[in-house]
Formats: sequence, C-alpha cells, structure tokens
Amino acid sequence: MPAKSLMFMGTGSDVGKSVIVAGLCRAFARRGLRVAPFKPQNMSNNAAVTVDGGEIGRAQALQARAARRQPVTAMNPVLLKPEHESGAQLIVRGRRVGSYPAREYWKKRGELLPEVLAAVGELAADADLVLVEGAGSASEVNLRVGDIANFGFARAAEVPVALIGDIQRGGVIASLVGTFAVIDPDDAALIAATLVNKFQGDPTLFEDGRRFIADRTRVPCLGPVPMFADARKLPDEDSLGLEVPSRAGTGNYLVAVPRLPRIANFDDLDPLRAEPGVTVSIIEPGAPIPAAADLIILPGSKATRADLAALRAEGWDIDIKAHARAGGKVLGICGGYQMLGRTIADPLGLEGAPGVSEGLGLLDVHTVLEPEKLLRLEQAEDAATFAPISGYHMHLGVTEGPDRRKPFAWLAGDHTQAEGARSPDFRVMGTYLHGLFASDEFRRRFLGSAADAATRYEAGVEAALDGLAAHLERHLDLDALLALAR
Repeated sequence: MPAKSLMFMGTGSDVGKSVIVAGLCRAFARRGLRVAPFKPQNMSNNAAVTVDGGEIGRAQALQARAARRQPVTAMNPVLLKPEHESGAQLIVRGRRVGSYPAREYWKKRGELLPEVLAAVGELAADADLVLVEGAGSASEVNLRVGDIANFGFARAAEVPVALIGDIQRGGVIASLVGTFAVIDPDDAALIAATLVNKFQGDPTLFEDGRRFIADRTRVPCLGPVPMFADARKLPDEDSLGLEVPSRAGTGNYLVAVPRLPRIANFDDLDPLRAEPGVTVSIIEPGAPIPAAADLIILPGSKATRADLAALRAEGWDIDIKAHARAGGKVLGICGGYQMLGRTIADPLGLEGAPGVSEGLGLLDVHTVLEPEKLLRLEQAEDAATFAPISGYHMHLGVTEGPDRRKPFAWLAGDHTQAEGARSPDFRVMGTYLHGLFASDEFRRRFLGSAADAATRYEAGVEAALDGLAAHLERHLDLDALLALAR
C-alpha cells in the first residue's frame, strides 16, 4: 500500500511548521509507523550532510532524526542557500547546481517539479506516512505560478494540507480565515484542517475563536497547541534563532561570535549554548567584540570574501587581532577558518566576483575556492586533547600552508590525514569540521573548567524530541490528524 501523506503549510514564516512536523515524526514513529519527513523547497544556510553524500536543510535532518531515520537528499530535493540580498546557491538532490539571481530562479523553478515529485515518490515507497512541510506563507499568491514549495506541490501530488497559524503574532483568526479568502479555490479545497500554534494561557478562552475559524473555513480547527518551552533545545533552522536571548547562556566563560551577514551552519554553536558555564554572545553590527571574551569564534559563511569585507567594515578585524595578541583563543570554522588565513582566492567567481581577498593573517595558510564541494560525514580526533569528534565537512575550497603541519584534528584517528590548522602558539585554530561541539568529550576538554561534565548534548536533543512528541499527543487528536492523510 502506498504511503499516506499530509502537508503542513503556514499563514507565514516562523509559525512553527518545522517543529510541528518534527514532533509528529517522533510521535507517529513511537506508534510504530515508518515516517518520512519531506520539504519540496527550503531556503536556509543551515544545512546538514546526508548519508547518501549530499546536503539538505538542517530542519529536515532533525525531522529525519525525530522519525528515527537516516537523512537522505530525497527529504529536501531543492535547497536554496542565500549568498546575497537577491541571489542564492541552488542545491538539487544534495548537489550544487549553480548560483542564480532571485528573478532567474523564480522563472525556472517550475522545471524542478518532476525532480520534487520523484523524490517524494522515493520516500513514499519506504514509508507508511510522509509528513510534508511547506515554505513561508501559503497565501503568497504573487508567487503561485511555477510554485513547487506549497500549493504547486500539493496540487501536483494531491496531498491534503493542514494550515498552521501562530497566535503569538496576533490576528491568528484573520490570518487563517483570510488565507482561504485570497488563495485559488482549488488550492483552498486541499486544506483539510487548520491548526492554532504557540498558545499561552487558558485554552478554554479560545474556544469561541476556534469555532469561528471552523465555521468560516468549513474545516476542523485543531489545537490550540501551547508553546513548547524545550523547543529552544532543538537546532534552529533560521538565523532568527540567534536573536533569542534565552539561548545565550549565563556562564562566566564568554564566547563572542560576530554576526556575519551570510552566517551559515550556526547550529555549530548550539552545544556551547547548552553549557551552563558558557555564555555565547552574538555580536551584532555596530557593537565591538568584548575585550573580556575568552574565545572568539568566526562561524561558517555562505559568501566568505563578502563576509570578510563586512567584518572589516565593522572594525571586528582590529578586535580579533587585539584579542589574539593578548593571548586570547580564536577558532574559525569553515568560512571562518578561511578568513583567519593570509589570502582567499576565488578565481572562478563561485561566491561572487572573481578575485583575491587578504585574510586576517592569524594563520599561515592560503585558500583557493574550487567548484567541487566536499560533503562528507567525518570521525576525527582532536590533535591537542585526543578527544573523539563526530562532525561533517561541507565546503568549497582547498586550504594549504605551513600551519597545516600543526593540524586541528586527525581524520579517522590514524594520524595520517591532517585536518585544519593551528598557529605556533596553538591559540588560533581553524577547522572545516562542522558539528564538532556536539561531541561531549571534545567539548569538555576544549572548554576546560567552563564545561559541565554532566552536559550530554545529543541526549538532550533526544529528550526534547520525545518531550515534543508527548506535548503534541496531549494537545492534538493524532488519530484525527492521521485520518486526514491520504
């Protein structure tokens, strides 16, 4: 029997679609169903490497984990990674196709629909239930022609839709009812239910509102689903999560992270934020990097040379060099590693105009960007503490130079494949390994006395997913929701 499917769209961005789908993946998996998450098109610079050697949005990797499955490229066949205000890198089935201005991509996206339908078909062949996540707002009628992310996909795949509204934003009744008013009637006919999310307070006070929504839309209104506090323990898909103060921590060990315009794979910071003894401070444009910082992390970037120029425009290069001269620790991850070197060359214009940028010169290495992107899950050993590291590579470019003789880590633990680099005094470090701080023993040794030996990051994520599933079980009729799928 083919898998049943149900799609979750939102009245806007950040209404909780990703979290709802992740929770339902775990809830239905706990019932013994084979569940697969799917998002036709995603836009995010937070990505994950899959077991089949590609990359997908981080949210879909988390949903796969919730479903107790390995992430594969079919779960997010089209991924857009913004490189500047009006253009993005296009990833299809896990592989880079090229970079496109927004207008050019919107003209051609309809051509990707067969690829999207083939991907969901692959998942359906090995699942009982496919839970589909839409993108942005379901009511963007100006973008409806050629759409593959929302109703364009739902119509083509004949998948019923649950429409989610966020009550925290205000106007949830108008946003849910209004969506039916503005979209095509044939699209509206696919909506099988609405769902009110992020509720706070006494749910009985919303009963009249729930009935009103159901009467006006003529479909059931589910929920309301209260706020789930432990959602903060799950990796963020969007960089808006960097702005949540509760994620910063209150410890005495200060980690300063410059907020780069095209910051990427910022979930590298999540395990540090979970450490009670650590405060992760995201330094916004216009603010200096605190002199009291114990560690500066230069994070990943989707446009390394452009972000390096932005870093210099803020004067952060001066702060970083002063910190290093004073004996402070600096760690560059991926694009941040490239920035710490002497030069970054992009002869083919892979991330912007061709050219060479002078780096910060804190590591004696040079980087050349090359077309082939390295996408690989890795097991490594920290060269300084010998702690094991589980992570992944996701980068363009080859970095070489004298400081590579003092590697950050050894791949595969055989001390023959050097990874990353360290300065002669070992205070400045660079690595291409993403996800490194999720390895508890490495994180503890790297942070020293600032780390809590009782903190188990991955176990905390698992507990949060189980808690989210139980939360949805309490506040939603999952049998009724499953009955909507077809």
